Amino acid sequence: MTVPGEYEVAEESPYALLSTKETRAWYAYMKVQLRLRYEMNRQLRADHGLSLADYDILVALISEEDATLSVSSLATRIGWERSRVSHHARRMSERGLVHLQPSATDKRSTAVSLTKLGRTSLAAASPGHIALVKGMFLGVLDDQRTDLLAETFEMIYEELIRSGTLPRPVDHP
Repeated sequence: MTVPGEYEVAEESPYALLSTKETRAWYAYMKVQLRLRYEMNRQLRADHGLSLADYDILVALISEEDATLSVSSLATRIGWERSRVSHHARRMSERGLVHLQPSATDKRSTAVSLTKLGRTSLAAASPGHIALVKGMFLGVLDDQRTDLLAETFEMIYEELIRSGTLPRPVDHP
């Protein structure tokens, strides 16, 4: 089966179970998200010494009123396994970007809090990050396509929340 663009899909491939349109959409999504994550990570590292993973955690924390989440809630919010969040947060703590402490409500749980350095690092990195997102992603869309893309991703996200295996994030009632 030939996918418009550049791919030949072997009939025994698992992608042969997708229609040509579905394969085209899936490949387009995968190419964009992989390349965009690379470019965002490269820009954040080069300009601010932050990884995209650091940025994801900082944004999740700043979104909370007290800039604090448990490791479990943070993992749910950003779609990582708890152990990955725990290890990454420990490395960020060593760099002064976050503070780790036992949870006030459950001493078996660890709370991750944004530090002053984490807050200023996020504030410094955000303008360049947003410029990259606008330039490489949103800038190619007109208002109608931006609305359609947002609606499409919101619909897909709702399905992920409904049928996925992660618990419902606290910011998504």
